[in-house]
Amino acid sequence: MSDRKPSRFPILLNNDTCSLIEAAEDVYQIRFKNRAANAYLVRGKSRTILIDVGLSSNYPALLECLCHVGCPPESVDMVILSHEHLDHIGAAYHFGGRTLIAAHRLAANKIMLRDDFSMLRKMFNEPPVPINVDLWLEEGNLIDLGNFRLNVMYTPGHTSACISLFEQDQGLLFAADTLMPGGVMGGVFGSGSIADYIQSLERLKGLNSRILLSGHGRLSDTPQDDVRIAIQRSHTLLSDTAQLFDALDARSNFEPIMQSVRDLNKLDDG
Repeated sequence: MSDRKPSRFPILLNNDTCSLIEAAEDVYQIRFKNRAANAYLVRGKSRTILIDVGLSSNYPALLECLCHVGCPPESVDMVILSHEHLDHIGAAYHFGGRTLIAAHRLAANKIMLRDDFSMLRKMFNEPPVPINVDLWLEEGNLIDLGNFRLNVMYTPGHTSACISLFEQDQGLLFAADTLMPGGVMGGVFGSGSIADYIQSLERLKGLNSRILLSGHGRLSDTPQDDVRIAIQRSHTLLSDTAQLFDALDARSNFEPIMQSVRDLNKLDDG
C-alpha cells in the first residue's frame, strides 16, 4: 500500500489518452498517457500560454483538454518550448502561424535547423515537419500574463538548451526535465552536462517554490524536498562517472587520440 498522501490537485478530465489536472487557479496540467511530455496551460488576464505541447500524435487529446476548460487553440497567444526534444515540442507545428512560438536561443537554433539527432526524432518517430520559433528567449526574460509573471531561467544539464519558468508570487516552478517529483532527473543527453545539471538544480533550490510542474509525472507540492534529492543523485552520478573513467586505461586511450592529431597535422605538409 502506498504511503503517498492523496493528491490535492483536482482531476477535471481523465480518459484513455490524457488527464487534465488543475494545478492552481487558471493553471492546468495536461498529462498524456504515452511517452509525450506534460503540457501546461496558463490562462492569464492579458494573455494565455502553453508550456510544451507533447508529441504531434497527442494533438487531438491536447485539443480536447483545451476545449474542456474553454480555451480553444486560437485563444493561446504563445507556446513556450522548454527545450528541443520532440516529446515536448512535436505538436507545436499545429500552432504555427496563429500563435507565437518561443524557446531559448540554443533550442531555437536546433529546432529551426531540424537537428534530428538533438531533437530525438528517431526515438519518437515524429513527422519531419518544420517548427518555426518566433521568439528567442534568454535568461532573465519576463513573460507577463497580467496575473502571472513568469521569469525565464536558463537551466542547462538535461540538454544545453533547457529553460525553467518561475512564477514567484504563487511559487509555481515549471521545471520541464530538469526536476521531477521525487527528485527524479531527466537524464543527460547529447549536449547536456552533469556539472551544468548540478548548478541548475542549485539555482532551483534557492527559489521559494511551492508547486513543481515538471515535464513528466505528477504535480508535486514538495518541490524543496524534490530538488534536495535530485542534487544528491546528481552528485552521485558525477562520482560514478568519474570512477568509470578512472577504470579505463588512460594511456591506451590517449595514444590513438595523439595519432589522430599527428595525422591531421600532416594534412598541412602537402
